[in-house]
Amino acid sequence: MSLDMAGTINHFKVIVYQDIHIGTIDLSISNTVVFMLLAIATVVILLKLAFIRAKVIPGYGQLLGEMLYEFIAKQTTLNIHQDGKDYIPLMFTMFTFILGCNLIGLLPGAFTPTSQLAVTGTLAVGMFGFAIWLRFNKHGWGFFRAFSPQGVPKVLLPLMVPIEIISFLARPVTLALRLFANMTAGHMALGVLAVLGLAAPWFLQWLPLGFTVIQIALEIMIAFIQSYIFVILSCVYIDDALAEH
Repeated sequence: MSLDMAGTINHFKVIVYQDIHIGTIDLSISNTVVFMLLAIATVVILLKLAFIRAKVIPGYGQLLGEMLYEFIAKQTTLNIHQDGKDYIPLMFTMFTFILGCNLIGLLPGAFTPTSQLAVTGTLAVGMFGFAIWLRFNKHGWGFFRAFSPQGVPKVLLPLMVPIEIISFLARPVTLALRLFANMTAGHMALGVLAVLGLAAPWFLQWLPLGFTVIQIALEIMIAFIQSYIFVILSCVYIDDALAEH
């Protein structure tokens, strides 16, 4: 049996179900949109079920929900030193949305929205733009002082300022690429293992199956880690925007 490796790539193919264009604005409904909505609905339903009968002594669902919220709340206040509590709802929403999009792609026949650079790029640029707005809102034109590091000799400023600007503008790029690359690589590995399992002789098919189980466990862990890293870096950018330079 020949290996159909193209199947591992087809998992990331964007399929448009309904073309919707308003002028130059593309509002088409694709599998990316559908599975993002499914991820949102799944997160909302699970959290609603966890807290629908909230008790002083929580059950397992409520306990997990509270632990997840407390974890994100703690990380937010630890990494945003000024008014960190104000950003807990944003960070919790961001974390659960990304986590839902990461995990839903592990279901058979599902699609992973965060394997699309357009999705991760939009999230990263949106968070980066929010941080820029916060910085301008607090510091005004003093925003640009951040590109002139304190203590640097004036003769080195023509060299240092461009480096600082490039480093600053690279933030959304690295934020988007990190999430995109990890989700894509992991799901491609699962696809390859599945193809190898089908192509292997019957007495060896247990090997790819065993590796697939291990890979799925790793993918679940990576889904949590990448959601966490995205939120932590977003907190760092917001904290940097609010800090005095």
